[in-house]
Parts: sequence; C-alpha cells; structure tokens
Amino acid sequence: MGALGTAAVARMERRLSWFRTMSAEDRSWVGLVAQSGVAAFVDWFKNANRGRPAITVEVFGTAPRELTRSVSLQQTVEMIRIMIEVVENQVDGLAAPGGEQQLREAVLRYTREVAFSSARVYARAAEARGAWDARLEALIVDALLHGDREEGLHTWGSALGWSRTPVLAIAGQVAEGEGDAMLDEVRALARRAGHDVLAGTQGERVVVVIGLGEQHGSDPMAAAAPLAGLFGAGPVVVGPPVPDLPSAGRSAGAAISGLRAAPAWPDAPRPVSAEDLLPERALDGDPAARRRLVEDVYRPLRRAGSPLLDTLAVYLEHAASLEATARMLFVHPNTVRYRLGRIADLTGFAPADGRGSFVLRVAMALGRLAERDGPAPG
Repeated sequence: MGALGTAAVARMERRLSWFRTMSAEDRSWVGLVAQSGVAAFVDWFKNANRGRPAITVEVFGTAPRELTRSVSLQQTVEMIRIMIEVVENQVDGLAAPGGEQQLREAVLRYTREVAFSSARVYARAAEARGAWDARLEALIVDALLHGDREEGLHTWGSALGWSRTPVLAIAGQVAEGEGDAMLDEVRALARRAGHDVLAGTQGERVVVVIGLGEQHGSDPMAAAAPLAGLFGAGPVVVGPPVPDLPSAGRSAGAAISGLRAAPAWPDAPRPVSAEDLLPERALDGDPAARRRLVEDVYRPLRRAGSPLLDTLAVYLEHAASLEATARMLFVHPNTVRYRLGRIADLTGFAPADGRGSFVLRVAMALGRLAERDGPAPG
C-alpha cells in the first residue's frame, strides 16, 4: 500500500506542473490522502460483503479542509486519474491468479466513488464559501450604508477578491418574490461584464456596489444600465463614482437619497444618476444635495456678479421670455441671450431648458437661504 501511494505521488510530480509548485506541507497532505485511498480500497476489497465504500470519511477525512483551497476540483480529477493508472498498472502483480478481472472491476467501481465523493467535498466547500460570502457582502453593504467600520472594509473586500476601481452604488426595489434569485442574477451579470460586485437587501430595497471593469471605467451609467432591468418596478438610482471601496458609502448614500426622492420626477430615466436628482433630493431634505446645489450652481453665479443672478431671476419669473426679461432689465434681448449662455456655461444647466430651469430655480432658493444663515460669499 505504501509503495502504491509513493508511486502515485512520484508520477504526479513528473506529470503535473502545478503539483511541483505546491508547498511541501500541501504535497505531504496529498500523499497522505493517496495512501489513505489505497488503504481504504484494500480494506473495502477484503470484505466479501462490501457495499458502497465510505470515501469521504476514510479518504478525504485525513486532509484538512483548507486543502480544497490549494487544490481545485479539476486538479483533484487529474490526481485521481493518475492514481487509477498506477493501480491498474499493478493489477497483474497484485491480483491472485485468475482474479485480475475482478480486481480491475473493483478498482473502477472504487475510483468512480472517489470521483463522486470528490465532487461532493468541493460542492460542500463551495456552498459554505458562498454562504460566508453572502453574509460578508451583507455586512459590507450595511457598513457602507451606516457609514461605520471603514477601517475593516479593505480587509473584507480583499476576502471577497475585490480589486477594481472606481466604485459606485446602485439602489432600487426588490423584484416581487425574487429577492435571493435577483441578487444571484445581478452578481452573475456584473461579473460577466468584468466588475467586482457586492449586493444586499434592506427590506424591499436592494443596494448593489460594483467595482467597474476596464471596459466601463469611464462610463458608470453604461455599466449600470444592463443591471437596471433586473431590479423590481420603480426607479433605479446610480450613485456617483468614488475612488475605492471604503469611500463607497458616499455613493451608496447618494443612491439611497435619490431613490427616496425619485418619485418627485416621474419622467426620470431608468437608471437615473443621483446627481441628476439633486433638486429632488434637496427638497426631500438631503443636506449633501443642498450643499452641492449651493456650491456648484448658486455660488459660481454669485461670484460672476449680480447681472447674471438678476437676469436669471427675472427670466424665470417671466416664463422664460427674452423680451419680457430685456424690458424689465432695460437691456437688449441679445444681452439677455448672452447672459443666459454664460449661466449655462458656469453651471451646466440651460435656463431655457425645462429641467435646467427647475434645477436653477431650486439652487437659487437654497443659495438665498444659505446667505440668510451666514455671510454672503465674496
């Protein structure tokens, strides 16, 4: 039995390049498994009333569970094939006279059970790993939403193989009756697209965090669009990209805030960027959205001088009429047109556009309230 196990390990070293690169400890465990397999076969074969061999306990029970991480299922199949070859080559010398065929059939039956048991061992390991990964994903998503435990996010992400940046969050509703199945589909689709992915549910709400693959690194909305169809009915909101996983709480917070405020914009696209929902989020009480509108929209106009703010205020109050605005300001309509163009350049929102005028109106109101509560910016 010892000779057979040693011969099998020696042949693995000659034929399997990955086996030669394994640590000495793992190679010794593989050798022990091989010898245990041969010994278990002999004990089973000696029993005249033998039934199905207890492969998992008698063979794989000798190795630590961590060995399944060092040796893949495909590599295990390669090793089993080599073991079969070694034993079959020795059948003529091992069998009693006239018992060669009986021994060959027993070897085939036994090795078949070894193959099935190997698959069962790896399936159990995969199930345990999957359950652990799901719990860890839920823990990370919960930590991101609550803004705590940032110091552990790098470690937790590494445990899940997280490596890609930038990172963004997507929020939406659970498809009715499809919570776990939906998460599995989202993960599978995101990984096929080359993204890292975390997903978790909170009641009827789903939050998905993806590390963008190279193909979509510069276009977050294009990465989110295929996933939106897997969410339940209602809006799907995409948070802004952030540089790494510990920063993903900002993107998740913006996505959740946008999801709460999205009903105020019934015609919003699906998915919609949380940045495009800034006025709705501000009206819903999101302080981050209010700050963004004041800092990015109102204050650039304030610094540009009162003519732009005055023109915008009059233009919005007079139903976006160039002529009425020009009369009220005692300027030529071309001057109004020029100022409106400057406003669009400074803020990114055109006053003549319906959506743009709404964003500008909310930003102006918030800016005036901010000046009421503090000194006006210079």
